[in-house]
Amino acid sequence: MTASTVPDIEGAGGSGRSTLERRTPSMAVVQSGRACRASRAVALPLDVGETGPFAAFRDTVAEVLRDTWQPDTFDYLVNNARLAQASLIEDTTEETVDRLMRALLKGPYFLTQKLLPLMTDGGAILNTSSNATSTGLEPGYSAYASMKGGLDVLTRYMAEELSGRGIRANAVSPGSTRTRLADGASTRFPEVIPALAAKTALGRIGEPGDIGAVIATLVSDENRWVTAQTSRCREGNRVRCPAPTAAATITPGGPPPASAVAPPPAGSASARPGAAPSPPRPRRCPP
Repeated sequence: MTASTVPDIEGAGGSGRSTLERRTPSMAVVQSGRACRASRAVALPLDVGETGPFAAFRDTVAEVLRDTWQPDTFDYLVNNARLAQASLIEDTTEETVDRLMRALLKGPYFLTQKLLPLMTDGGAILNTSSNATSTGLEPGYSAYASMKGGLDVLTRYMAEELSGRGIRANAVSPGSTRTRLADGASTRFPEVIPALAAKTALGRIGEPGDIGAVIATLVSDENRWVTAQTSRCREGNRVRCPAPTAAATITPGGPPPASAVAPPPAGSASARPGAAPSPPRPRRCPP
């Protein structure tokens, strides 16, 4: 396998570090300034939320590539910026939306644009999205999820517009994962982990290595036919409902209790006077 250089736009922790450790030797890691474990790596500081320095950053990347690996191009770009801030829609400020947009959508858009001249034809771009755009709907993350949803759309456009150069573009959409996001919330609030794990088919939240393995696989030549896809690399979240409480226990062969049946929508047959009742609909898993 050819040696590869991977600008990883994050820090050297979480899925970014895990991706690095799974790639081949001789790689450049462009990240937010923390050293990481690899055979050969260079860390360059960059605030992805500020586009002004991107041109100078590109020049620095080219110089590092030449001085460290001789070729002045790289094969894989992993946009893995992390920033999260929670607030309900009624409480969200313009400043919060702008800050999330700059880091999670505008930054990856224009950083990719600036680095494209350094990418080899036939390379790959990987954007880190989130299950907050689909199954992981939690109150307070509307702005964050909106930016990640935009990143999903951007991924498909990257795949379309860069296909002429043979550059693939995909995204990963992790579920609950133990990273340093939100100032290490999973470490500072360990009491929330069991509740998150209970919603999963495998009974645990994700680890950085779980996500890093998917990222490393998607950018590799083994997936050279995969592009414009968002891989929902999560642990079966919402595959099953939590165990029912005593009040919602269903007796085999008997009717479901009222607590487990959703009411009919207004205007449905069972809601109109004189209409035949519709069969009860099971309640969806709680968010």
